[in-house]
Amino acid sequence: MFERLYHYLNKGDKKGVCTDITDEACKYVPRNFFLQIFSNVFTQLGDTLSNPKTVLTWLMSYVSAPVYLISLIVPLRESGSMVPQVFFVPIIHKRAIRKWLWVIGALLQFLAIGAIGIIALNFKGFTAGWLIVAAVVLFSLSRSMSSLTSKDIIGKTIPKTRRGRMKGYSVSVSGVLVLVAGLFMLYQSEKDTTINFYTNIIFFASATWLVAAFIYSRIKEFPSPVEEKSSNTESILSGFKLLKTDKHFRDFIIARTLLLCTALSAPFYVVLAQEHVGKEAYLLGLFIIAKGVASIVSSPIWGRYADKSSKNIMAVAVLIASVLGIFIFFTISYFEALRSAKWLYPVVLFILGIAHQGVRLGRKTYVIDMATGNERTSYVSVSNTVIGIILLMVGGLSALVSLLSVEGVILLLSVLGLAGAYKSYKLPNVEQI
Repeated sequence: MFERLYHYLNKGDKKGVCTDITDEACKYVPRNFFLQIFSNVFTQLGDTLSNPKTVLTWLMSYVSAPVYLISLIVPLRESGSMVPQVFFVPIIHKRAIRKWLWVIGALLQFLAIGAIGIIALNFKGFTAGWLIVAAVVLFSLSRSMSSLTSKDIIGKTIPKTRRGRMKGYSVSVSGVLVLVAGLFMLYQSEKDTTINFYTNIIFFASATWLVAAFIYSRIKEFPSPVEEKSSNTESILSGFKLLKTDKHFRDFIIARTLLLCTALSAPFYVVLAQEHVGKEAYLLGLFIIAKGVASIVSSPIWGRYADKSSKNIMAVAVLIASVLGIFIFFTISYFEALRSAKWLYPVVLFILGIAHQGVRLGRKTYVIDMATGNERTSYVSVSNTVIGIILLMVGGLSALVSLLSVEGVILLLSVLGLAGAYKSYKLPNVEQI
């Protein structure tokens, strides 16, 4: 069944493409392709239902956690899952079979998100806030290990020219589930929501990682080369030396930094919506629906074309986000009637969602395809650690600028995005068979 569906989704691949993987792994590509899609669908659904920008923020506000603690959860979850990755590299390189590290990370994420629900039911105020922050830290560290390991597993089990579309299909399917979740939340917004409603969402989100861990454990993985001799410090330092010695990798880091505009601009669009339309609860449901539809519509297309040229996908996607941001800046600044239109912001979030999916699928496919073996793990870990640090700095700068003008931040990020489109386009193409 897996083989027939795999060949249908990858039309023209009757004999099977096995570029950049071993002959042993080639025999299990269809099975591993779908197991990773299914596990990704559940983790991405869990991510949406425990999103720090929406659900966790609302939950912490509901339990009267201090505002300064609420402001910590987004940078902790985003950067906390990226910065530590370089320190996990020695652990991964010393293991021949690595899928169990992903499974352990998923189980810890299940416990961390579940703990947030328990905390919200039993604590209030300052205590609840700090306990939730601690749970988010545990989640981020666990996510860091799983994220890094997953890139390595994809590189070992899925051939080049099939990795982008695998990501695209998983995001698209999860988008359908996100759409259902958004519709349910939109329906519930018409009623009085209690703490039980929010904690049930959190408990359901935590369970998705448990299901994903079971599915991922079924992946057929063959041993990787093991690095026993090098010390942890040597391994970490050698990873950072890539920034100096590898121009291709350094250019990718620069491009990826400029691509951050699609991720960083989203909260400011939400702030604009609240300023010019209102803070009605139905907006949360509409934004989640917009995200789900954007994933369903765009991800399979982005994924398929990322397998042909992931750097061009990065360039096109960030260009869409930049043009959108410039349009919104002028709309907010000069067109008073349009900026108060209720339909505008869900449409904007939909377009931004399409662009962000393109950036994510493009850069993930690119970094996996540009390296092989243990070098791939080093590339992913160092790039994520560096980007995590930059994300904290740029996020702090954006927060300062937002005190003056929210639309000004969007314009600034859009200009950086234009530079990112050019830098991405100039990268070498890595999708060669």
